[in-house]
Amino acid sequence: MGITDITTTLKALSDPIRRDILNLLKKKNLTAGEIALLFPISKPSLSHHFTVLKNANLIGSERKGQKIYYSLNATVFYELLNDVLETFGEKNEN
Repeated sequence: MGITDITTTLKALSDPIRRDILNLLKKKNLTAGEIALLFPISKPSLSHHFTVLKNANLIGSERKGQKIYYSLNATVFYELLNDVLETFGEKNEN
């Protein structure tokens, strides 16, 4: 994960609504409509949040019929954690 990817990921995680969406998707895949029912924001605003999360590769989407299901991409979190630990972790020099 490069510095641009880290910046994009951290920017996506900086918004509380996007973090709430990720917490919902941690439990199960949901449609845009199911998620929209849980947030008092407009559909265009919610769509913007989905775009930011997808651009950061934090979520994926899959069309099933007329519905789009969103799912969490946990791999990015593991990559981010690994990069942070490599950068700021304690170095063991024996």
